[in-house]
Amino acid sequence: MENIKHSDVQVKGLKLHVAEIGTGSKAVVFLHGFPEIWYTWRHQMVAVANSGYRAIAFDFRGYGLSEQPPQPEKETMFDLIDEILGLLDALNITKAFLVGKDFGSIPGYLTAALHPERVAAVINLGIPFILPGESAVRNDLLPKGFYITRWQEPGRAEADFGRFDVKSVIRNIYTLFSSSEIPIAADDQEIMDLFDPSKPLPPWFSEEDLQTYASLYEKSGFRYPLQVPYRSTNADGGLSDPKVSVPALLIMGEKDYVIKIPGIEDYIRSGVVKQFVPDLEITFIPEGSHFVHEQFPEKINQLIIDFLDKQSV
Repeated sequence: MENIKHSDVQVKGLKLHVAEIGTGSKAVVFLHGFPEIWYTWRHQMVAVANSGYRAIAFDFRGYGLSEQPPQPEKETMFDLIDEILGLLDALNITKAFLVGKDFGSIPGYLTAALHPERVAAVINLGIPFILPGESAVRNDLLPKGFYITRWQEPGRAEADFGRFDVKSVIRNIYTLFSSSEIPIAADDQEIMDLFDPSKPLPPWFSEEDLQTYASLYEKSGFRYPLQVPYRSTNADGGLSDPKVSVPALLIMGEKDYVIKIPGIEDYIRSGVVKQFVPDLEITFIPEGSHFVHEQFPEKINQLIIDFLDKQSV
């Protein structure tokens, strides 16, 4: 960890916080989800650097130490595609491997689909290929207390989160979302009310880790994260039939609550996902949660490195 270097890189008019380790000629760019940040990839960065790759993780715009765009409420997932390409340009990287987690998987897939000349291969954890638009998240198939439905409602998550300090919000979300159950609140509850204060942090997530996440979200707040991804999932980028033509790997924990979202498991296991990502390998981790890369870092590191080593740039 102490060998990871930090810098600010100007991309699309915004200053992005970038973490980097390794001097290999092949670049691996890591894309975080929520409530994550560059730090979520700490184990993977060191491992791929030790295997001869250049590992880069950054805070998306509006997250952590990266700058906020001037009008966050107008942003969508499609802005992150331009951000990924702009970062590659700023770092003089012609072609990179992209590794995404949670919502970070979506701009990773889309960058590969729209700009295959810039992407050698994609690896994603926790989220299969999903095209943003009206059918991206079928809230109607879940109870109205579904966490995404709640967080899409302007002001509701702000009021819910605002009852706690930032560290408590991150603790609550990390603990809740490590479960195999979809976070769904009753009519008289908010999502933060689902957290059991007596429940400890997951054994693979230390107080030091929590403090690192909290310090970065104290800097950025939750304004942008609530917009991207949650309040912009229905934004339509005008893509009718995108295909990810580059090699791809999807890693899913079998105890990941996302598996229980209606239609997701069948979409993956039936192979329908390969209509969009034809050259796709799928690996399930039996005890893996939504944070499988932090839960089982050595196992995930090996899967990533083995896949990367098979590819050519």
